[in-house]
Amino acid sequence: MRERKLQDYLSILEEQALVESTYLGKDSLNMYVSYLSYNSKDMKEGGLFICKGAHFLPEYLDEAIDKGAICYISEIEYDTKNPDFPYIIVSDIRHAMAILANFYYDEPWKKLKLIGITGTKGKSTTTYYMKYILDHYLNSMDKPESAIISSIEVDDGVIKEESHITTPEALMLQRHFHNALESGKEYLTMEVSSQALKYHRTLGVTFDVACFLNIGEDHISPIEHCDFDDYFDAKLKLMSQCKVACVNINSNHADEICDSVLGAKLITFGTDEMADIYGYRIVKEADGISFMVRTPKFTEQFKISMAGFFNVENALAAIAICYALDIPIESIYEGLLNARVPGRMEVFVGKNSKTIVIVDYAHNRMSFEKLFTSTIKEYPDKKIIAIYGCPGKKAIARRQELSEIAGRYSKKIYITEEDPGEEPLLDICNEIAKYVRRTGCPYEIIPDREEAIRKAIEEGDGNTVILLTGKGRETRQKRGTDYIDCPSDVDYVLKYLN
Repeated sequence: MRERKLQDYLSILEEQALVESTYLGKDSLNMYVSYLSYNSKDMKEGGLFICKGAHFLPEYLDEAIDKGAICYISEIEYDTKNPDFPYIIVSDIRHAMAILANFYYDEPWKKLKLIGITGTKGKSTTTYYMKYILDHYLNSMDKPESAIISSIEVDDGVIKEESHITTPEALMLQRHFHNALESGKEYLTMEVSSQALKYHRTLGVTFDVACFLNIGEDHISPIEHCDFDDYFDAKLKLMSQCKVACVNINSNHADEICDSVLGAKLITFGTDEMADIYGYRIVKEADGISFMVRTPKFTEQFKISMAGFFNVENALAAIAICYALDIPIESIYEGLLNARVPGRMEVFVGKNSKTIVIVDYAHNRMSFEKLFTSTIKEYPDKKIIAIYGCPGKKAIARRQELSEIAGRYSKKIYITEEDPGEEPLLDICNEIAKYVRRTGCPYEIIPDREEAIRKAIEEGDGNTVILLTGKGRETRQKRGTDYIDCPSDVDYVLKYLN
């Protein structure tokens, strides 16, 4: 990071035709910007403050000024305690923030091997597959482990914490890139959400490898995407921001995805023999799933120890990425074999009851369909009890979609809390119940998630598989605008199963 004058920040915004008006004296333009933030509590002396967000309040700006801000950037003008306080008004604050963040941190991503993964399902698993593979490779050379930005956790070498958003805001994202670089990290693998792409969080960033896993309808709501086309178009943006694009040939709309790859090398993967990275001879074994892989350079057998046949596609995605990066086969093999994803397809068995509980992050139609059908295939003689909820005010269609799938395969459903946010929890539960009733599957609404898990486990026996979905190892529930600490689903399972 270099200390630059406010004039420099103004100039870069003007180059992008983002500036609508300013109130800046000559002395203001010559002031040096020592910090950049959209969090008033995080503001420092000499900082440039970004006003953004649906819940932004003018008092946040006053707090930032008190803490030493020298100018604010916003889409609207605010009345401040200092009527002569400098400001820059822009047409698109998210676009502006991405440009400024990239500028402030000196484009740190250029010095990293950056991998971006998008898709409706499988992003977290593929991201962790890559981390395990890359860490094996880096450890063999006594280098620092790779960095990761996922919907489960962030570890950039400085910040290591549980995530509550798939892809951070542009300013935080560039900070993670900077931290990784300063920590000696060579590789960074990240999930890239449709929201991140739509709202410019990765704007100006070029990925060494980008991967498109699959596409299905999701995140359709007034505050996310207006329809499928908007969702799909957002995802496709990643294909124009990379040097190499890896695309699942088995995905819906695969031809459109491949056609969107412009100016980058295209590598396809999948279980179709036309794929560049072709997976076949998939076999369920006692301790995992083995499969053969044929590429233009090698033909080898690989194995994953995570449950779920659908994870083979995620493994093939990781192999395709590694093929693009010239990662050695040994590291690919060992990484996939040893990979674990916290809260993803974690299987627990009661010592006495022999009840099986599978904890998984499945939360949309594609992931639910894969989870339930895979469970039927792997445990054909057992009954399924499902425990799930839906988030407040977003991905509204999930309430019907998840209920139709769970109702089709389950013997009983427990409807419970899952990040209700600013929507009343019981309203969400009752709407889910409306769709479950149509399937004829027995259900019970238990808003307290711990109690729902306890009761389901109590009801189970050696003939039962409980599918506990949505939260995995997350230790927070979104209630209102706050994230409230709570035990994870795994904590509850360990508490009551034995």
